[in-house]
Formats: sequence, structure tokens, C-alpha cells
Amino acid sequence: MVEVEPLLLTATQVSTFSGNVLLTRASGFFFKRDGRLYVVTSRHVLSDEASRHFPDRVELLMHTDREDLTRFSVHSCLLFNNGTANWHQGQDSAGAIDVAALEIDQSTLPADVHLRWFTPGHLLQELRSAEIGAPLVLLGYPLGFHDTVHHLPVARHAIIASAFGVRFQRQGYFLTDGRAHRGSSGSPVLMKCAADGDMPWKLLGVHSSRMDMGGRDSVHDESLGLNCAWYADILMTLTSG
Repeated sequence: MVEVEPLLLTATQVSTFSGNVLLTRASGFFFKRDGRLYVVTSRHVLSDEASRHFPDRVELLMHTDREDLTRFSVHSCLLFNNGTANWHQGQDSAGAIDVAALEIDQSTLPADVHLRWFTPGHLLQELRSAEIGAPLVLLGYPLGFHDTVHHLPVARHAIIASAFGVRFQRQGYFLTDGRAHRGSSGSPVLMKCAADGDMPWKLLGVHSSRMDMGGRDSVHDESLGLNCAWYADILMTLTSG
């Protein structure tokens, strides 16, 4: 029997499709509230006007054996019902928020499905504990890379790069400093905490995209390596039922 850290079972690769045609692969994670299970990812993974990205379904990888991590199932979720989006998204005074929560019909999951999830209890309540420069973990599938035998995500290191709790440039996100790649969109942004239990982590945000300084000389100035992470408390709105 392989003992795997429970945190690794919260993440899943999100593959988007138009019919049977694979479009993209991104990252996501599970969130549960009041008995309802959701997969959370970046909204632009599910629909993006700018890139003309309009999938009609997603596939999620889920483990099905507690002792053999090589065993898994692929769960397909439709993104629309009679033209209406099945996912929840939100906006605030600054515009759309790049986070989406898609509810999973738990009755359609395999009886032996083996996964973990975050709950409202994993959201950060004490903002002062998220200090500038605090270490973070982004858990996901950068460039689609992961353990393809055991179907587990990989972690990347980052730090808090802007004042946590302050909406950077009045947007609903904060900045992280770390290497992030295509395919990381939708990764949970996590901070280790001293909580009891087998998941001593706080869910601070949802990684969206790299952010670059406007007006940068692409020839002479290297990228800043900063990323946008939308505040995770938006999940309380998106999963309010």
C-alpha cells in the first residue's frame, strides 16, 4: 500500500473538449460545501472569448483505488444544458472574476472513487497570517506535466508578492512570485498552516495567469515572473447554492 499525502488527491487535470476533439489541458481542484462537490478551475479554461476557446465538456481524472494509485477513471462533465452554462462564475465592481466552479453529480461517480477536497474551513480567516513574502505552493499540471503512472500533480514554489487582502490595482486578485506555465491555470494557491488533521493547508487563491508589466521592452527587459491569484473567498459566493 502506498501512503500518499492527502493534499495530492485534491487536484485533478482538467481536459477540455469540443465533441471528441481535445482542446486544452489545465488544472483544477475539488471543493465541497454543504454536501455538494465542485471542481474549481479558471473561468477562461471553460470559456474564453479572447482566444475563441469554447469547449462543450471537460474530463477529470479521479483515482479509484486507495492502495493502487495507477488505477483511475475519467469523469466527463457537460458544460452546458440547453445552452445555459452549468458552471458558476462571478464578477465584482471591477468586472469578471477568472474563477469557475462546476458542480459534480456525485451519483455518477464510481462507487470506489478516491479523492479529497477543500472545504470552507480551508479558507483563510486571519489575513495577517499571510505576510508579504510568505511561501506558497501551486499544485497542478504545468505544461501538462505530472506523474503519468500514478496520475498525481506536481507542486511549484511561489511567494506572496503583493499585500494580501488588498485588491491589486482594484482587481479581485493578489500577486504571487514564482515560475508558472501554461496548464497551471486553475491550480490552488496554498499556504502551510499549523492546523491539526491530515490537510494542514489554507486555500488562499486560484492561480489564473502570468502578469507582466505594461510597456515592458520585450527585447531588453526580462519578464517579472509575477502571477495573478484570485482570492479564494469567491468560492463562498459561487457555491452558495
